[in-house]
Amino acid sequence: MRIELPGFGSYPLREQRTWPVESAPARGRIAYAAAHVVADPLGDNTPGSPAAVDWDATLRFRRHLWSHGLRVADAMDTAQRNMGLDWAATQQLIRRSAAEARAFGDPATLVSCGAGTDHAPGAADLDAITQAYAEQIETVQSAGAGVIIMASRQLAAAASGPQDYHRVYGKLFGLADRPVILHWLGEMFDPNLAGYWGSPDVDAATNSFLELIHAHAAQVDGVKVSLLDEDHEVRLRAALPEGVKLYTGDDFNYPSLIKSGSHALLGIFDAIAPAAAAALRTLDAAESADDAAERERLLTAYDEILAPTVTLSRKIFEAPTYHYKTGIVFLAWLNGHQDAFAMVNGAQSARSLLHLSEVFRLADQAGLLADQELAVRRMRALLAVNGL
Repeated sequence: MRIELPGFGSYPLREQRTWPVESAPARGRIAYAAAHVVADPLGDNTPGSPAAVDWDATLRFRRHLWSHGLRVADAMDTAQRNMGLDWAATQQLIRRSAAEARAFGDPATLVSCGAGTDHAPGAADLDAITQAYAEQIETVQSAGAGVIIMASRQLAAAASGPQDYHRVYGKLFGLADRPVILHWLGEMFDPNLAGYWGSPDVDAATNSFLELIHAHAAQVDGVKVSLLDEDHEVRLRAALPEGVKLYTGDDFNYPSLIKSGSHALLGIFDAIAPAAAAALRTLDAAESADDAAERERLLTAYDEILAPTVTLSRKIFEAPTYHYKTGIVFLAWLNGHQDAFAMVNGAQSARSLLHLSEVFRLADQAGLLADQELAVRRMRALLAVNGL
């Protein structure tokens, strides 16, 4: 099968790959897929409008992720928090996702949701920011989901140094009914978060972050770090208190980081769930193998599964990185998880046709077009709409 792709000419698709579907989670690593929301194509999702969500398709996609043994990180930046998903829709998403998880098991295990301050853009002092966080933490906990404390634009603007972050987060730990995940989102994902933890210097910010975690280790399940710096993550992981997990958010270097000991909370897992799940099961087998040669064979197989997904991920997350959601949703559409290539806030227009053509090609190379005929048909329709 071939398709004419701008920039590539007549592109021959690789042989169709079928991935196993196994709902049992990996044993050696905890893996969350940060999940996107599906926009209602008939809703008014123009920039600045309240989000109109296709709830059936949104929840169906979460069932797809759970069916591969992955956990879901919901209401995060992948779901377009601070980029179109307003608080009214976010509250619905949290409640609906947690309720849907009950059919698969414990929602507090299967889904963790972001709690932030985006519903209170005018919060300008530490007490108001703390109260805004508290409202969202209560929403997540009352739904039965786990809590991920997201980085706050309002706190980044109001804080005068590390002590202000420690003051706010120290109060938030007291509101949580179980250990939480802390989220450090780098400025490449959101420029408004520059200098988070009290310093623009990464080493100084890291020291502040670690001081906070060590002071509250019993209340921290783990930390999700999205700085796209492998060496920094390895050093940070080694400095964490015993029992506190490192959930890699590095969409460029995740295979080696997971192999060396990180858990995962990744936006790219939304797009590569079948391959990610297969790789994690292969890593399980490698780590339990008694024979050294068999272990090396399985580790090589793990690398071979994920290597082409990294090339795909680096394309999807290329600068400006915060537009990565467009590629994530594009692949969900190609793979039949939603009926339209539409996004809240009109974000489907954030990437060029050449970018999307390359994403199509790399997804095929990674074996991640679930139904090649459907994907080709939809890609041709997109090209036709654009006069090609």
